[in-house]
Amino acid sequence: MKLTLGFSPCPNDTFIFDALIHGRIDTEGLEFEVFLGDVEELNRRAGAADLDITKLSYHAYAHLTNKYVLLDAGSALGNNCGPLLIAKKIIPAQDIPKLTIAIPGKLTTANFLLSLAYPKAVNKIEMLFSDIEGAVLSGAVDAGLIIHENRFTYQEKGLVKLLDLGEYWEQTTGMPIPLGGIVIKRNLPEEIIQKVNRCIRRSVEYAWANPNESESFIAEHAQEMDPAVRQQHIDLYVNQFSADLGLQGRNAVNHLFQVALQNGIIPVQNKPIFIPHAFIA
Repeated sequence: MKLTLGFSPCPNDTFIFDALIHGRIDTEGLEFEVFLGDVEELNRRAGAADLDITKLSYHAYAHLTNKYVLLDAGSALGNNCGPLLIAKKIIPAQDIPKLTIAIPGKLTTANFLLSLAYPKAVNKIEMLFSDIEGAVLSGAVDAGLIIHENRFTYQEKGLVKLLDLGEYWEQTTGMPIPLGGIVIKRNLPEEIIQKVNRCIRRSVEYAWANPNESESFIAEHAQEMDPAVRQQHIDLYVNQFSADLGLQGRNAVNHLFQVALQNGIIPVQNKPIFIPHAFIA
């Protein structure tokens, strides 16, 4: 059976999926047609249900639980890995709601966190995540919300951090921050859902055991060409939650949804968020 699979060109995703799509593991008879896209493009494609399996922001997933269900494998979730609000100079917290802020997409978890921290900050401009640093440097925007590799490079460009939104979440909730997850169409057979979850977990475990084998695939698609930065990215975003959310990961996702619901950011959920425990391998 062939399934369409979407993920980002960022090092954490290419690291996770390299073994799956290049025949390095047993895929139990499944084949995958791959689409690579920026996180907000993946969010939009998920909204149209274009892909059978896709990476997407947890914020976006909260609007799409009628179409997709969350796998336990493949997530980006953890501590000290959240998006950063940056600018050319330090700006007092009380002035941040007045700023024009570049964001990597309306339905990103980064924007969700910004909305929690600064609910009155509404002057936002959506742009590709890799263009945000440049927009701040040029003065096109007052501040930018950065994700992915830019977390490791903004200081080299003379930019300063206004707020670490991952720290904000962790300090206010005591939980790891759920950034993005892997979802699969609900209408696929249960057996296929189970297989896909197993295959992605197997791909993560293979990547950890054989880190050098994915290097060329990661480098081919990465925005950042410095191998050290790519490795920092992988080390930060690929962790035990990427192999299996487990109870702690599921609790963090549930809490994110509860907070978003309480703040009127997402609709009421009428479908189970996660695959049944019976499917977890």
